[in-house]
Amino acid sequence: MREWWGRLRAVLEQLSPRERWLVGAVGGLFAVLLLLLGVVSPLRAALERGRERAKAAEQQLSVALAVRRELDEVQGRLSHVEQRIREGPRGNLFTTLESLARESAVKVDSMQPQTVPSDSAYRETKVEVKLEGVSLAQLANYLNKIESTPQLLSVKSLRIRTRADKPDLLDVTFTVSSFEPV
Repeated sequence: MREWWGRLRAVLEQLSPRERWLVGAVGGLFAVLLLLLGVVSPLRAALERGRERAKAAEQQLSVALAVRRELDEVQGRLSHVEQRIREGPRGNLFTTLESLARESAVKVDSMQPQTVPSDSAYRETKVEVKLEGVSLAQLANYLNKIESTPQLLSVKSLRIRTRADKPDLLDVTFTVSSFEPV
């Protein structure tokens, strides 16, 4: 290495001052270019990648916070429903539906119990209710009473057909579920 420095120094000493200045300027430009390409450019690229990763992380955090708020809301609703199941009145689903039908001036055509697999902390009781020849107002009143009773009842399915003989009356089939702790 010393030998190369020696040769380089000897060549530079043989040059005129103007040539030395040009060689120095070219060497300086080469050093600046090397500095830009070897240090500054990789640093800028790393900085840009870091900014992009930070932006992506902020977006992921925003999504995670939104999911967390939604989860908290769902858990709050679930705990409210579970509290209603635990603390709410209990009663025979058939009796409750018959009583609500009388209050709504609706005649129940039939009620059939439905089988429900038991795989949770709550026992579900399902009943399929059939109504024939009811008005829309009677049906709405009856369904409203079912949904707003203190006992936790839920209408799971609802099929409505108009009657061919009396188009202002409806034939309705729906399923109602009630829940109790096991």
